[in-house]
Amino acid sequence: MTQSFSLIDVDHGVHDTTTVIAADTVPSAPADAEWSIRMVRLHGGLSEGVDVIELNNGCLKLSLLPTRGMGLWKGSVAGTPLAWNSPVERPVNPAFVDEMRRGGIGWLDGFNEMLVRCGLGWNGAPGNEIITDADGNTVSEQFLPLHGRIANLPAHKVTVAVSDEGQITITGLVDEASMFGGKLRLTATLTTWIGSNTFEIHDNVANIGGSPTDIEMLYHCNFGAPLLEQGATFQIAATEIAPRDARAAEDCDNWTQYLGPTPGYAEQCYFVAPIAGNDNRGLALLSSADQATGVALRFDTSTLPCFTLWKNTQATEDGYCTGLEPATGYPNLRSFERQHGRVTTLAPGADISFEFAISGCTSADDIAAVSAEITALQGDTPAVVHTVPRADWSA
Repeated sequence: MTQSFSLIDVDHGVHDTTTVIAADTVPSAPADAEWSIRMVRLHGGLSEGVDVIELNNGCLKLSLLPTRGMGLWKGSVAGTPLAWNSPVERPVNPAFVDEMRRGGIGWLDGFNEMLVRCGLGWNGAPGNEIITDADGNTVSEQFLPLHGRIANLPAHKVTVAVSDEGQITITGLVDEASMFGGKLRLTATLTTWIGSNTFEIHDNVANIGGSPTDIEMLYHCNFGAPLLEQGATFQIAATEIAPRDARAAEDCDNWTQYLGPTPGYAEQCYFVAPIAGNDNRGLALLSSADQATGVALRFDTSTLPCFTLWKNTQATEDGYCTGLEPATGYPNLRSFERQHGRVTTLAPGADISFEFAISGCTSADDIAAVSAEITALQGDTPAVVHTVPRADWSA
């Protein structure tokens, strides 16, 4: 049996910040851990009007942001933070984000989430996209700002379901629509279990418009201290790795190693072709320097076949962070990704699903087990690490 609760329903005037969903609300759920779910609304500053869903499953704590595309602001597992310290300290209401600011990188004015979706229509670097026909004539031209629209669009419907078996599901509906611009609907579902150290993301993107529409998706999963520190390491099973640009190429020999906070550090990105197991899942691991804590990311490569590692180990005050980013492609201008076959076009009525899971590793045994899985996935053939960008991966 499953009990369901409505937190937000714009069409029916529902906005519930009073109900606390917990053991006394769902007495049939397992009682081996204290758990709760509630929604609060922030007031003041740039956070005015931002809704936060506070989820505590007894081991894992997460703060979801239905006002910001169902992103995850921050979390913790068994008391260990899963977050980073952005210069943007608090959730920002999308009304205060001008995506065209600073030459199209105004998206960064609201960027502080542990998990933020980049999409749906596009997800890459800002730039002018020119579409031409077979004869080279310009059909359309538009400027696309950084990382798309979805992170700055609020959910119009959010529900919570709790089963007798202890499964907790939070689902939000977010529409990315525009007159003469198509209509995509994101059904974003987060699933976890009472007492678990893992949460899963199951996203479905449907074209509910009447014309074919492009879709790109990148999941920016971001972590800082204490998991990220001097000597922290990254591991992934892969066939190839290439630097995004000349800056990343400077450090190809150490692409899996992290510095401590380094004032003046310029970001580095590495593009990865991941290896998947028989279940179509890729596996990545971020480990602390002592290999005692970390985070594991498992992702479905059938629809998320590409991976980007973002290293941003600048000063703590400036956003010391790393990003683990499974995606449909690489974060280039959409026209470049389309040229290389990494943009999906959804016909009217068609949809596509994306799935991944994040697990907090809280012991050396956890880290060793995940590391052994990655080693087994890699097999006897080492990944090819290019020392210069691949022309078909980097614009």
